[in-house]
Amino acid sequence: MDQISYKTTFVNKATAQKEWVLIDAENQVVGRLAAKVAKLLRGKYKPSYTPHVDCGDNVIIINVEKVIFTGNKLTDKQYRRHTQYPGGQRISTPAQEMARFPERVLEHAVRGMLPKSRLGRAVFKNMHLFVGSEHNHESQQPKVIDINALK
Repeated sequence: MDQISYKTTFVNKATAQKEWVLIDAENQVVGRLAAKVAKLLRGKYKPSYTPHVDCGDNVIIINVEKVIFTGNKLTDKQYRRHTQYPGGQRISTPAQEMARFPERVLEHAVRGMLPKSRLGRAVFKNMHLFVGSEHNHESQQPKVIDINALK
C-alpha cells in the first residue's frame, strides 16, 4: 500500500553525514561568528538534526587572530579564571588574550554556546582553530563556506 510514512527518523553515529567545512574568521565579530559555528558543530543547519547525537560538521577556522569585537569589549570585557589556590583569581581582557593565545577568545565564546554535557564536550572537539591562513586538514578537502550567508 502506497502511503506516506509519518515515522520520525533519528540520526545515529553511524548514519550521520558529517562534512568538513572551512571558515575564514577575518573581520568577523566574535559573538556572531561563535553563534554560527556552534550551530554548525551541533548540526542545526541540517534537516536531519537530532538533539542527542553528534551529527554536526567538522569546522576548520582560519585567521582567528583577525576577529573583531564591537564597542569597547576588547578592553572592557573580562575573562575570569581561578588557579585553585587561595587568592588565585586571575582576570584578563580579550586584548591580553589575543596577544598571548588568539585562538582562546573564539574557543571561550563557542564553548559557552554549546551544551554543558558529554555531548557538548564531544562536539567541541570537532572545531579546529588556526592562527594564519594555513591549516593541516587539506586531506579532508574542506568545503569553503561564507559564514555571512548562514542565518
